[in-house]
Amino acid sequence: MYKDWAKLANDLGALMRDTRKAIPETWGGFSQMAKGATTPGALDTKTKELIAVGISIANRCDGCLAFHVRSAVEAGATREEMLETVAVGLYMGGGPSAVYGSMAMEAFDQAAAGK
Repeated sequence: MYKDWAKLANDLGALMRDTRKAIPETWGGFSQMAKGATTPGALDTKTKELIAVGISIANRCDGCLAFHVRSAVEAGATREEMLETVAVGLYMGGGPSAVYGSMAMEAFDQAAAGK
């Protein structure tokens, strides 16, 4: 195992809570934007979370992977859907995204197994 993605999400969540308390107005605006962006509309929540995973891969953001892969699994994403999302992330992010795509699959496998 390369990383424990659930632990990473939990540890970052705690760290982010401390920062949120220090800048509540700014963080509240971000939280409102996140809620608006992920609320089902023309796209369902699962699709939106898969998009976020692809962007996380292209932007090479470990924490983003931890949060959005978990959310995609909770929204019902399958391994096949995650693999196609990894393919798009790789396409958009180039060679370094191959590393992050592989990490996304490890995060998916852990989340799908309930870890």
